[in-house]
Amino acid sequence: MPRPIIYALLVLVALSLIPMGMVYKSMATRGRTDTRIQVVYDMDSQFSFKAQQENPFFADGMAMRGQPEGTVARGFLQENPVLFTGTTDGDTMWVANSPLPLTNEVMDRGQERFNIFCAPCHGVSGNGNGPVDVRAAALGEGTWATPTDLASQPVADQPAGKIYNTIKNGIRNMPAYAAQISAEDRWAIVSYVRAIQASRNLNIDDLPEGVQQDVRQKVGQ
Repeated sequence: MPRPIIYALLVLVALSLIPMGMVYKSMATRGRTDTRIQVVYDMDSQFSFKAQQENPFFADGMAMRGQPEGTVARGFLQENPVLFTGTTDGDTMWVANSPLPLTNEVMDRGQERFNIFCAPCHGVSGNGNGPVDVRAAALGEGTWATPTDLASQPVADQPAGKIYNTIKNGIRNMPAYAAQISAEDRWAIVSYVRAIQASRNLNIDDLPEGVQQDVRQKVGQ
């Protein structure tokens, strides 16, 4: 092949790379004020429906589609009715005791969550005179319902599942805390409430002998 033709072909190949270089430069350069070159326009700017926009493709004309029936988010199957509802049947057969093991970790977690979510109204000791109650009483507007004393006999007589349900779904003026407190943390709070009830009604003779001596020394007996 004559050299002039070879040189001409090389020049044409080099010239053919210029558009590709310009496209790359346009796409890679930052701080540009003009629109970048779109090689495949349909891929860069795909048509889509906006939220709540009408979509004639579906029979109901709605663009936003709901979850398929039976869809469960990962980790939220809630197949254990005792853990997630406080009942044995998923309805009203309250369980007597917490399904969580009674460990120091569970009690510490329960105390922490109690102090965050419960103590503002029920008080740190659970007697119902938390700072929110004190403030409401000072305002004297007449619309405030005093929080329940959690160590009172009616609450102490409740099965653990019912106390759990109260935390989850609320009762009377108390709001539901299902969105803020996980199932495990609700049970940890139940365990801590039981500890409050036990400590409030505890007789000194029920304590270990060494602890009895310490208590008597502190109270001067």
